[in-house]
Amino acid sequence: MTDVKFPHNHGQSIENELENMPKTEDFQTVAEIFKQLCDSSRIRIFWFLCHCEECVINISAFMDMTSPAVSHHLKQLKANGLIVSRREGKEVYYKAADTEKAQLLHKVIENLVEISCPSIDN
Repeated sequence: MTDVKFPHNHGQSIENELENMPKTEDFQTVAEIFKQLCDSSRIRIFWFLCHCEECVINISAFMDMTSPAVSHHLKQLKANGLIVSRREGKEVYYKAADTEKAQLLHKVIENLVEISCPSIDN
């Protein structure tokens, strides 16, 4: 990547930064995660699932949304590895994935909205 010749020389030496620059694919991963933030209902569902494990019917009731709408958001979140599911009989339960990516997004949401986890005393 240091083979890049900039049209203008502004007196900056950025060769070291360019050598450490992530690949385009890495930025695509970030873009996919940020796409999840474009819908406030999806953000609320994800935040909710960071604090509990629930089925679609209960998530729908809590969010005051239809089950198909909630299922759509759950599918998006699951496709991006932010939530996981498990089946117990006829019920499917969802919760936030135990990954660094999901935990980071959880923290970002809470910092941006200036809220705290219910279990944390301030």
